[in-house]
Amino acid sequence: MEPGSIISIGLTILVIVAIIKGARVVPQKQAYVVERLGKYSRTLDAGFHVLFPFVDRIVARHSLKEHVIDVPSQICITRDNISIEIDGVLFIQVLDPARATYGIDNYMFAAQQLAQTTLRSEIGKMDLDRTFEERDSINANIIAALDKASEPWGLKIMRYEISNINPPQSVKDALEKQMRAERERRAKVAMSEGERESVINVAEGQKQEVIKQSEALKQKQINEAEGKAREIELLATATAAGLRQIAEAIEQPGGRDAVNLRVAEQYVKEFGKLASESNTLVIPSNLSDVGGMVATLGRVLTDANKNSPRA
Repeated sequence: MEPGSIISIGLTILVIVAIIKGARVVPQKQAYVVERLGKYSRTLDAGFHVLFPFVDRIVARHSLKEHVIDVPSQICITRDNISIEIDGVLFIQVLDPARATYGIDNYMFAAQQLAQTTLRSEIGKMDLDRTFEERDSINANIIAALDKASEPWGLKIMRYEISNINPPQSVKDALEKQMRAERERRAKVAMSEGERESVINVAEGQKQEVIKQSEALKQKQINEAEGKAREIELLATATAAGLRQIAEAIEQPGGRDAVNLRVAEQYVKEFGKLASESNTLVIPSNLSDVGGMVATLGRVLTDANKNSPRA
């Protein structure tokens, strides 16, 4: 084989190796950081790229997806000097692969450590009771602090969630007693309020009963008074009508004789009753003069009849 042919074959193989070495396909949601002769050159996005062999070199491969970092549990001390054990989960995303490569050596470990220190700082600002009530506030403060600190690293802190808060057993027992006492207090308050409402309802019912009874008695008295008034009115009307008829009858022919006879009969009848009911009897001196008595009564009726139209 001629030397020229050998050189041609060698150059061909060298070109093929160079093409293989220089061709790069970057998958979706990934980014490659390229250096040229030891200096940052560019960042390769998803797709096909060609590098210069022996000149360009890929120094870092970054995933642009969200990374889930488990923040290990740690002991934190609250403002009221209670030690609690807390762990959490951190979600981060690489936005700038170049700064994530040259800004820090290991951004995932750095984010984890920063989350732990920030969490200890936030827990130390509040009492134990508030740590259970203000998880959202703690998470928001940690995200704000981490996002500000990780900006030079090309990272974005997406979320931080506290997983568990474990106080000491003595604190758990005290909290259990406190919750039991609070439940008992609420039960007693509810019972006392129920009894108070019951007493109020009974008193209100008795009040309404007394009011109804008084109104019924009042209405009864009004009805009785109206009935009596109506009775008196009807009796007076009937009496007046009877007197008018008697007066009219007296003026008729023979009326006076009939009245005198009626008066004489009543006189004798009543005098007879008096004699039968009493042991002592006073007899008028003119007992035999019944006609004179009747005449006297007749004159009285005549005078009454004459005066009744004027009345």
